[in-house]
Amino acid sequence: MKWDIYAGGSSFVGMANYEKLAGDPVFWRALLNNSAYAGVSLVCQVFGALLLAALVEGLRSERWRRALRAIYFVPSAISLTVAGLLFYFIYEPELGILNAALRGVGLDSLTQAWLGQEGTAIWAVIAMSQWQGFGYSTLLFAIAIQRIPQDLYDAASLDGVGPVRRFLQVTVPLTREMTGLMIIVTLSGAFQVFNEVMVMTSGGPNNSSQVLVSWLYRMGFGRNDFGYAAAIATVIFVLTLGVALLQLAITRKRRVEW
Repeated sequence: MKWDIYAGGSSFVGMANYEKLAGDPVFWRALLNNSAYAGVSLVCQVFGALLLAALVEGLRSERWRRALRAIYFVPSAISLTVAGLLFYFIYEPELGILNAALRGVGLDSLTQAWLGQEGTAIWAVIAMSQWQGFGYSTLLFAIAIQRIPQDLYDAASLDGVGPVRRFLQVTVPLTREMTGLMIIVTLSGAFQVFNEVMVMTSGGPNNSSQVLVSWLYRMGFGRNDFGYAAAIATVIFVLTLGVALLQLAITRKRRVEW
């Protein structure tokens, strides 16, 4: 439909919105940004979080384990809007902590307007999002590791298996259900990113940090083109549903039993 939500008029246009979508360079830029976000999130919030959870749960001191769990979870308790504003000031070119730290260690050549340049804006947003969500993923993996019978680790130790092999041969296989769940959640979330982008860059500069949902919002509420916005929403739905169905199919075939 070509739909004017404010005037209340609509008309059937067939596949015109999808044809427009296929030729929209900003849409493809947004899709690329979401894909980059998904890739970084998989590395940090799935595989990185699993590794950190294994390291924390491997500590002998229960006091240290509890303290580290709390420390890593704190950023996740902060709302995305507040975290976005916090990092907006961290990235500020003149007064921000990041550039000040680089100057302090003699790396003045690396200082820049992190959110004001096309080449760095989306990566700065992604970095903030990983900081905010990393602790939550780590905590979920810690819970999954705690469910693994200690006897399996003891048996591996008696067989002379080192910590790296214990992680690869005991922890990784027996947490694959949680890993599958986190992959679904992470990838679905990566294609629904919105708050961070709107708070920190609003999709700029020059649409370089647009993501699918922010472009949907701009087309719908900014340009009153709700038919085109709905087409973008359909693409997001198909992508997230496809990822979920694929991962669920893989997970069912590899259920963990002990």
